Order: sequence, then structure tokens, then C-alpha cells
Amino acid sequence: MTINTHSNMMNTLRHDVPASIVVFLVAVPLSLGIAMAAGAPLAAGLIAAVVGGIVAGALGGSSVQVSGPTASLTLVIADLILTYGWRATCMITLLAGAVQLLLGVFRAARAALAVSPAVVHGMLAGVGILIALSQLHIVLGGSPQRSALANLTELPGQIIGMHGHPVTVGLVTIGVLLVWTKLPKPIKAVPAPLAALLVASVSAWAFGWDVTRIELPGLLSTWAPPELPQGDWGRILAGALLIALLAGAESLLCCAATDTMHPGRRADLDRELSGQGVANMVSGALGGLPVAGVIVRSTTNVGAGGRSRWSAILHGVWVLVFALGFGWSIALIPMEALAALLVFIGIRTISLGHVRKVHGHGEVPVYVVTMAGVIVLGLAEGVLAGLALAALLALRRLTGVTVLKREDHEGRLNVTISGSLTFLGVPRLTQELRAIPAGTAVDLDLNIDFMDNAAFDVIHSWRLDHERLGGTVVIDELHDEWYAMAASGARMYPAKTPPKAPDRWWLPWAHRTPEKSAPAPGSKPGTACRLTWGAHEFHRRTAPLVRPVLTELARKQQPSHLFITCADSRIVPSLITASGPGDLFTVRNIGNLVPRRGAAQHDDSVVAAVEYATQVLGVRTITVCGHSGCGAMAGVLSGGVQAGSLPGLRNWLRHGDHSLARLIETEGDRLDSGTLDLLCRVNVQQQLANLRTYPNVDEQVEAGELELVGLFFDIGSARVHVLPPLHPAATAGSAHSPEPE
Repeated sequence: MTINTHSNMMNTLRHDVPASIVVFLVAVPLSLGIAMAAGAPLAAGLIAAVVGGIVAGALGGSSVQVSGPTASLTLVIADLILTYGWRATCMITLLAGAVQLLLGVFRAARAALAVSPAVVHGMLAGVGILIALSQLHIVLGGSPQRSALANLTELPGQIIGMHGHPVTVGLVTIGVLLVWTKLPKPIKAVPAPLAALLVASVSAWAFGWDVTRIELPGLLSTWAPPELPQGDWGRILAGALLIALLAGAESLLCCAATDTMHPGRRADLDRELSGQGVANMVSGALGGLPVAGVIVRSTTNVGAGGRSRWSAILHGVWVLVFALGFGWSIALIPMEALAALLVFIGIRTISLGHVRKVHGHGEVPVYVVTMAGVIVLGLAEGVLAGLALAALLALRRLTGVTVLKREDHEGRLNVTISGSLTFLGVPRLTQELRAIPAGTAVDLDLNIDFMDNAAFDVIHSWRLDHERLGGTVVIDELHDEWYAMAASGARMYPAKTPPKAPDRWWLPWAHRTPEKSAPAPGSKPGTACRLTWGAHEFHRRTAPLVRPVLTELARKQQPSHLFITCADSRIVPSLITASGPGDLFTVRNIGNLVPRRGAAQHDDSVVAAVEYATQVLGVRTITVCGHSGCGAMAGVLSGGVQAGSLPGLRNWLRHGDHSLARLIETEGDRLDSGTLDLLCRVNVQQQLANLRTYPNVDEQVEAGELELVGLFFDIGSARVHVLPPLHPAATAGSAHSPEPE
């Protein structure tokens, strides 16, 4: 135990103490700015930073998250202060903390993660724009208005009559923030917000600029206990609930984000929510702003090397020491510099990265509606609007209907209907079914997990009408028989059919669940058991689906490609080419080698396949596919040493000597640790050249009747790359030229 204690202490001194100092330097200016933007006493921001660091850091469920006052609650706090006063707002913060504590005790934290990230990012963007608009007036020497519309209306007048010195201080602050990230790494060790405020303060003092100074009264001398709000308690409790939910959601989402940034233990979300609740109760009692997990401070902590909760706790201690012993230095900071810092932070909340993420999932409307709602209507109204739109879009996706039509070679129309068939999809369903010509033979596949009565009526009525007009309809249900049960008058169950797990046939045996890897009845355990089990699964799941295709192919094969690839077990041609039965005529050998015509190490196997594919089957393409990390090419690079006591393998690998020679000739000055994969690529190109040493292949290529294609499969990234053939000059004279003995 003594050794573990000593080790923990050394880790704290080595990693957490330096990280806590960096976070402290970031936290002080941000805490002061957020308090100023909310219209709260500046000391309230520092109190919240202290409590967030010490209390939430000690009691929370994350080892690296740092808590403190957050810009996302600025609008809520500002409105509560204007309505009830500061001391009553502290009581509301205390009540919000009690709500969070109860939610954590009843293990409700996971529910907060169900909020769409588009709503969260849209809310933050809207709050950021509002903060930037309001603080821009201070930078221009004026006063912020109560609404975004009023701030926009007054902005032109502020710009026309802007005061010189305040604007200069603001420009200096923003300029430092923009330039700081481009400076050398040793200089960037000082956090950008601190550097910007230092430069602005020193500049204002040196040039004697007329700016507004910040006054920070003593923390102890100005403290007063919270008081009960006076007014409608329904609205008061709604305000407390809003703070609890918004601060809790931000803390938990921040927790989930920081979990991906460090290798330590994952966060306990319920404990984190309870810890945040206690911190808000303490902060409210001491006269501080609401507390939440803050992504800026948390990422700074991880980036600075913080490994345990001690970095968050110590950062709170440093803020307390600063507030009690060096609070006088805050009077040197121009208020316009703090306002410029908030303008910069507000604009940065509009992240193009977040927009791209939500765009990829079709949730840009949710993001825009939330952001616009927060700006125009208010924070709570904007969030509710975003949540409502997200719910509607989710409902639309869940009840969406997909109808695919395809006519086969016999003239039958195959129609596949997928999704959940409810009354919401009836218009689309009716339109698609009525578009089917009368008298058509239809195979209707229902790939559905639910069907209500409205959808059944549409399909059943269409079927009766279609058959009455001379058409035929064959219905096949891929899941439970919703249509068949409804047509027979059986009772329909209200719940959706639990979707079957996807048939992940492409996964290796070792990656499948124990249930799926169970041996077939009557088989013996062992490696062969997996093959018999695989055959059993094929008969049960896949054979019914592919039997019509294989029945047709049983008469004759007509592949369009000859596919030559390595025998490596990780290469599955049908998987990486998305091909099916009858598409590829496949040849596999070690190293995907094609012996040159007349090679000393004679081999007819590959040649026979090439001749049969080109002259009997009439393939139009020959593909040679290599792969990364090929063991055969490693053997070629070693001069056969890695083949060991395998004489057959050594002889076979001599067919790769030309690939090695080609590599040295063309890439000799670039050989390094990536030489193996480079040789694997060159080997593919060389085998394409080897193919043209056979007269029949070369003639067909020259006549445009045959195409040679090179592929390279990067196993680690699961990507297939197309390789260009060697330059014609490199292969000139190779056709008809046998390998010298």
C-alpha cells in the first residue's frame, strides 16, 4: 500500500499539478467574463470556479472533467437576475442542485444522453451569438440591450458613434486571440485568454487609454445568504428545473466527450450528476453561479496531462488562493477586454465541425431551428422547438416507407416494401401501388416490422383490384406474417416485431456471438465443427435466398472476370468486390503470382486457368489483386530466407524476383520501412506485365477485347486501391518473349 500511495503522489506531482495550473489560468478570465455577461457579481464567477473545481471534482464521476460557470446558462441566469434579483437567483441555483442530486440518486443520468446533439450544439451556437451581440456593444463603448433584436437594431448606431479607446482595447484582445495559436509551442504554453487580457491590460496602462476598469469586492465582505424568491412559484420552479436539466445535460455530454480523450477509467454518469448537484447547492449557498462540466476546461486539462481528479480539485484551490490574495489585480483588466474575449468565445461556439456532423445525419434543420429559436424566442423556447423538430424527424424516419421496383428477365415485376407500415405512409404506399400497370405479374416482398390497419387496407384492396383486372400478386413476408395474419382475421399485436439481428456472414468465426458459434446438433467440437456449422447455417439462412440464382447458374457459368489473388485468409474476393455467385473465375496462390511464359520454375496451374478463362469462358477482364503485409513478398525481400525449410515455397517465390528487380529499378531511392507494401504494389503491376508474355492474352489486350486491372487491398484500412499498369515502355518486348533458361 505504501508503494501505491507513493506512486499516486508522484503521478499527481508530475502530471496533475502542472495541468491544474494551466486550467486555473484558463478558468479565471472565463469565469469573470461569464459573470459579467450574466449581470451577476464578478465574484460569483470565481466562487463557481472554486466550488466546481473542489466539490464537483471530488464528488463527480469523471477523473478528468473540470467544472465551473458555463456560458450556456448565461441567458437563463441573466433573466432570473432581472426578474428576482441576485440573492433569489442563488436560491434557485441551490434548488436546481437539489434536483440534480435527486436525478443522480435515482440513476436518471443516461436519459440526458438521449438529447439530440444537434439540439445541444444549436443551443450553444444560439447562446454564443447572443453573448457576442450583447458584449459587442461594450467593446464599442455602449451598453447591451435585453434582446437580440434590440442589440441588432442598436448596433449600427453603436458602430457610427463608437469610442476610440474601448474599441482599440477590444481589437487588441481579439487580435492576440487570433494570432496566439500560430505562435511557437513554448509561447503557446500560456493560455490564449490569459495572454490576450495581459496584453490588453498592459497596452491600456502603457498608452493611458480611457477604459472601464473592473472592480472586484472582497469575497467575504460582500457575501450574503440566498433569499427566497418572491413571485409565481410555478415559474420559479420551472427556472430551477431548466438550470438543472441544461447544466446536467451539458455536464454529461462533456463527460461522454472527455471519456474518448483519455485511457483511464470511464466516467460514472450517475455519480457525476449527483456531484454536480451537490456543487450547485454549495455554489448557490455561497453566492456563486450555477456549475456544470465545461468542455473548454476539460479538454485543456486532458491536453495539459491531467490524469486524476486532483487536477480539477487543485485548479479550484488555485482560483481560491488567487481570489483571496490577488483579487486586487483584476482591477487592472479593462472591462472592454473581457467583453472582447466573450465576443470571441461566442463566435467560436458556431463550429463548422458540428454542422458537418449533424449534416451527415440529416439534422441540420434541428440545429438551425434550435439556434434561431434561442436567438429570437429565448433559451427554453428554442430548446423545446429543437426537441420537437428532432422528435418529428425521428418519427418520420421510423415510419418511413421505401418502395423499390425491379423487373426481371421473365417480365415479372418485383416490388419490395420496407419499413414500418403505418397510416403515415399510406399516401406514399397508395401512389406507388397505383403506378403498377394492370395485368402485371407482381412479386411483392414485405420487408416490414409493423403494419397497422390502414396500411393493410391499402395493400389488400390494391391486391384484390389488381387480380380482378387480370394481374397476379405473390406476397412474401420476410419477417413475421403481418399481412397473412390480418387477412385471416387473426388478432394483431400492438408491438412492433423485434428486428432480427443482421446476418453478419462476413465476420470471422471468432468474432461471432457464442450462440452463433455453437456447433450444429450432433457435431463434435473442434475446428472442423465450424465448417459443418457453417454449412448448417448456409442451409438454414442463405440457401433459400440464393437458390433461384444458383439454379439458373447450374446449367452454365458465364463469369466476366478472371480474378487472381493471394491465398491469404484475410482476402475474400466476393466481399471486397461486392460480387456474387457466377461473377468471378478465381485463382488463388501464395503471392498472387503469374509465372512468366517459359519460366525456369515451370508451373501450368495459373497458365491453365488463364487459358480456360480467356479462350473458353471468354472473360473480358483479368484482375490481379495484391494486399498489404503480404508474407510472400516478405519472403521475396528476404531472398527466400523466410521460407525456411520449405523448398516448394522457395521455388515458387522465385516467380517474384522480377517484382523485386522492378522495385529496385524504379523506387530504389525511396526504399524505407514501407518497402514491403511498396513491393506488394509493384508485384501486382509486374504480374500484369507477366500476363502479357502469353501471346493470346497480349493479342486480346491489343485488340481491346481484354482489360488487365491491378488492385491493392489495404487490410488495415479495408480499402481497395486501383493500380495503374506499368508504362508500356516498361513492358515492351515482353510479349512472346519466353523466360531465359
